[in-house]
Amino acid sequence: MAPGPDSATHDCEWRGKAEALEEKLHVVEGQLSSLKQQLDTLMRRTLGPKSEKMPPVGQEPGAGEEKKPDWEAVQRKRRERQKKKAALETITTVHPVAESQRTCPKCGRTDMKRVGEGKVSTLYEYVPARIIAHRQVRETLACACGECVVTAEGPVNWQEKSRYAPSMVAHLITAKCADSIPLYRLEKEFQRLGIPLSRSTMTDLFHTAADVLEPLSRRLLDIIRESEVVHADETSLKVQAEGECRNGFVWNFRTTWPAPLIAYRFAPSRSGDTPRGILGGTKGALMVDGYTGYNTVTDVDGRDRGACHAHVRRYFFDAMKTAPEAAEALALIAKLYRVESDACEAAIAGTAAHLELRRTKSRGIRDALKAWLDAQQPRHPPKSPMGDALRYTLNRWDELGLFLENVRVPLDNNPAEAALRRVALGRKNFLFVGNDEAGENLAGLYSLVATCEANDVNPLAYLQDVLTRVHTHPNSRIDELLPHNWHGPPPAEPGDAT
Repeated sequence: MAPGPDSATHDCEWRGKAEALEEKLHVVEGQLSSLKQQLDTLMRRTLGPKSEKMPPVGQEPGAGEEKKPDWEAVQRKRRERQKKKAALETITTVHPVAESQRTCPKCGRTDMKRVGEGKVSTLYEYVPARIIAHRQVRETLACACGECVVTAEGPVNWQEKSRYAPSMVAHLITAKCADSIPLYRLEKEFQRLGIPLSRSTMTDLFHTAADVLEPLSRRLLDIIRESEVVHADETSLKVQAEGECRNGFVWNFRTTWPAPLIAYRFAPSRSGDTPRGILGGTKGALMVDGYTGYNTVTDVDGRDRGACHAHVRRYFFDAMKTAPEAAEALALIAKLYRVESDACEAAIAGTAAHLELRRTKSRGIRDALKAWLDAQQPRHPPKSPMGDALRYTLNRWDELGLFLENVRVPLDNNPAEAALRRVALGRKNFLFVGNDEAGENLAGLYSLVATCEANDVNPLAYLQDVLTRVHTHPNSRIDELLPHNWHGPPPAEPGDAT
C-alpha cells in the first residue's frame, strides 16, 4: 500500500520547495542581521558615543563595587604640573597701597608698616609669538697693504642663502606634522604676526627641510626594520591628480622596545610591496590586522605573525545588538588584559616572570574562550555579525596566541593604530598631498615628529637643532641625532648680539 500524505516517508516536489525556502530564509535572516548590525554601528559612530566600554557580564551599569580612584597618582600628576608651572619665566609686579588708604580708620595714624612680602597671587599670561629680523653682521677687516681682506664666519644656517632660520622652519613642520594645521591657516597666522609668508614659500621650505632630514628618517626606519617586534598598519591619503584625486597610502611601522620608535612610509598603492621592501628577510614578530598584504613578510622563513585582540573584541562588541551572548567573549578577552595589567602593577612586564604569568593564567583563559567559540559557531548564521566575529577569531586563533611564546608580543596592535591618528587628522585638515614625492616628504617628517612626541621630546626644539647639524654630523654617528637619543643642542659659543 502506498504511503499516505501524512507519512514520514512522504516525498514530493512541495517538500523540496519547502526545504529550499527554509534554506533561503536562513540566508536572508543572516543578511538582515548583518545589515542591522551595520546600521547600528554606523549610527553609533556617527551620532552616538564611540567608546566600547561596557559593564562586567551580569552587571548593570553602576552595579557592583566601584573602582576607587588612585588618589596618589592624581596627586603625583598635579605635582608634576605645578613643577612645570614653577619653571616658567616669572615677572613680579608690585602694587603699592594707594595714598588714600594709608591712614588707619581706627586711630588715624599714617605710619603703617609692611607685613611680609604682601598678598601674592599668580596670573598665567599668554604672550603672543613674534617674528624678528635678526641682522647678521660679519666683521670685515682689510690690511693697509691692500692685498688682504678677512671676513668673519657667519652662523651656520640650515640651508645656504635661505632667509628663514631653522626656528621658523621647525615651527612650520611642527604645526603641520604635530598639530595638523594646513598651510593656509599658517599663512593667516604669519599675517597676524606681521610677516606675509605665502603658501608656496612655506611649501618649498617644508619639502626642502624634508630632503635635509631624510637621512634621519631613513635611519629610523632601518632601526625599526631590525627590531624584534614590529607593529604595522596603513591608511589612505588622497593624492592630487588631473580630474580627480587618487588614493595613496601611508604605512606605519613602529616598535615599543627598547624605545618607542615610529616611522611612516608613503606608497602609491596598498600592495604588499611596501611591507616586503621594508621588513622582507627580517626575523622576529609582526603585529598586524588581517590584511593579506602582510603575508609576504610572514610567509615561510619570515616573521611570526601576531593578531590583534582589539580587532577581535570590536567584532564581538558590534555583534552584541543581535547576539547578546557576545558579552561572554568580551568578558574573557577582558580577563586577558587583566593579566597584562597585573604584570604592569607587579613591575614584571617584559620579564620571564611575565611570560610565566601568561602561561599559567592567560593560557587557561584562552582555552575557555576556544571552547566557547566552538560551541557558539553552529548556532549562528555564517553571514550574521556573530558569525563574522566567530569566523574572524577562529581563523586567527594561532596568531592570537603568539603572546604566549614571546613576552615582547602584546595583546593588540593598538600602538600602530594610534600612530595613524595624526595621518587621519591631517587628511581631514589639508585633504591631500600634491604628488607622490610630497607624500614621501610628509611621511619622513611625520616619522621624526611622532618619535619625538613618543619620547617626550619637544619636536620644535629638536628640529631647530638638527636642521643645522645633520649636514656636518658624521654619518657613522647619525644615531646621536635621532629623537630618542637627542639630549638637546650643544652649548652655545659666546657671541655678540646687538
